Amino acid sequence: MPAVTSGKALVTGANGFLAMWLVRKLLERGFSVRGTVRSESKIAPLKQVFAEYGDKLEFAIVEDIAKLSAQQEGAFDEAVKGVDLIQHTAAPVHLNAVEPDEQIIPAVNGTLRILESALAFGTSVKRVVYTSTCGAIRELGMTPRRFSEADWNERAVAEVREKGREAAQLVKYQASKVLAERAAWEFSEMNKGKMGWDLVVCNPPWILGPTLQPVSKPEEMNESMRIWYQGFIKGTDHLGNPQKKEFFTTFGMTWIDVRDAADALIVAAEKEETAGERIIMSSGPWKGQDILNAARKFYPNVPVGDETYDPATTTHLTTFDTSKADRLLGQKYLTLEESTRDILEQFKSKGWI
Repeated sequence: MPAVTSGKALVTGANGFLAMWLVRKLLERGFSVRGTVRSESKIAPLKQVFAEYGDKLEFAIVEDIAKLSAQQEGAFDEAVKGVDLIQHTAAPVHLNAVEPDEQIIPAVNGTLRILESALAFGTSVKRVVYTSTCGAIRELGMTPRRFSEADWNERAVAEVREKGREAAQLVKYQASKVLAERAAWEFSEMNKGKMGWDLVVCNPPWILGPTLQPVSKPEEMNESMRIWYQGFIKGTDHLGNPQKKEFFTTFGMTWIDVRDAADALIVAAEKEETAGERIIMSSGPWKGQDILNAARKFYPNVPVGDETYDPATTTHLTTFDTSKADRLLGQKYLTLEESTRDILEQFKSKGWI
């Protein structure tokens, strides 16, 4: 399929943390954008944020994908008409499900509904870029492991099937992402002779960075940045208890800045050779103390953490092989220090620190 370097792009869940940066960067590249939102009330704040782009940005209302059932086909039928590119970022992201199906069903159905609509009514669509997650790839373990696009988080799926509501919240979320992404690949394989478009799947890890979302207090930020603020500015856990210093040298993840993630999603659409690929896009691993040390250069009032920490000798349990992204996307990512600086500058401008 040809690459998509211009025209109209559909961005699902357009008021999301990543999606808003994606909308902005598409508009900056000259695309016109149609964004889906859950209700009319979501439109005015977005129009205000992107006022300079005028009629280059339009909106379509698609109800909360958490409510889309297998019988509610056609939710995206009108939204996909007349677009050249679909960037599917909408997904339920929370860690408060009781039953695993509260995460799994909307994740799978939301993915299938957009692909069904693209197949039936997306006559001008050339590519669908689906944002999955590294949580669909990596399995949690206690020994260091390097993952690639060939890996799947089978452990999460097995745990929710075995434990049901007793499975860990993060595992429920990861299982939903595994099953949703697999549904996308299976749909693509079953319909490859009928599709006028191809599928690309991008798998980012924890996404950090400044927000474009019109929020008035840190508690209103998306999940990843709310946790960042709570842990690295307030120094507390999710219950408000002070974190022990060893937390910052043991807790860690892999990450990418939200602006780099948005750029990578667009490059994935613009390059012909990404067709049919699953692509990990990650800036690398970190420990909490790495963030504290970076933050202290710009804002001294973060928690001290553990000053004996040595990044050269720490062990990262999860790393990713990003050679495919290096080859296909060729992106240069922001450093953890650069991203942290920009986050703190935004917090200061909002009066949050």
